[in-house]
Amino acid sequence: MKKLILLLPVAMLAALMSACTSSTPAAPASTSGVNCTYTASGSAAKKVSLPPATNVPNTGTVPYTIGLNADKITVTLDREHTPCTVNSFISIAQQGYFDGTSCHRLVDGGIFVLQCGDPTATGSGGPGYAFPDELSGTETYTAGTLAMANAGANTNGSQFFIVYADSQLSPNYTVFGHVDAAGIKVVEAIAKGGQDDSYGDGSGKPKLPAVITSVVAG
Repeated sequence: MKKLILLLPVAMLAALMSACTSSTPAAPASTSGVNCTYTASGSAAKKVSLPPATNVPNTGTVPYTIGLNADKITVTLDREHTPCTVNSFISIAQQGYFDGTSCHRLVDGGIFVLQCGDPTATGSGGPGYAFPDELSGTETYTAGTLAMANAGANTNGSQFFIVYADSQLSPNYTVFGHVDAAGIKVVEAIAKGGQDDSYGDGSGKPKLPAVITSVVAG
């Protein structure tokens, strides 16, 4: 699987991300939900079952809590606008996919994000399947945004990022929820520790620990 590290400072985005604008919305199913498409892709970094794909809830929001180190980050997941993304996130969270994983990438210049969701902590790991973007084309990435990382259009898997300060990105990343103010401060504290520039593009692994201990409902 390609490394999901296309988040770059604005000056580098135009050349590298011009092909990442297509979107395939969830197809209508019935009044009880939508149908989603999850397609096998690469090897799973941690074995999980495919998410349910029919009658996926597509109304309202759902609260979740991400345990990060000794802190808890409250997130609100947007089922109305990104039902298939939220469905996938919840499915693998319930299977313990994120538990014990390290957030592997911190970007602290130009854009400001902490990227997580890869059990291998290399930037290459995923759940063994991919699913389409859920984009409106008007996405913004203000502080508190919870969005999917990708390696191009319609390559979503398990990796996601938390925006801890307003960032200018092209609207190519599915925004599927938001982090509360207290959670932003938790990520800010990790970011203040800096990163090791191990990706060679002005980003790297956080120098301070950033380990997801759990992702649970409520």
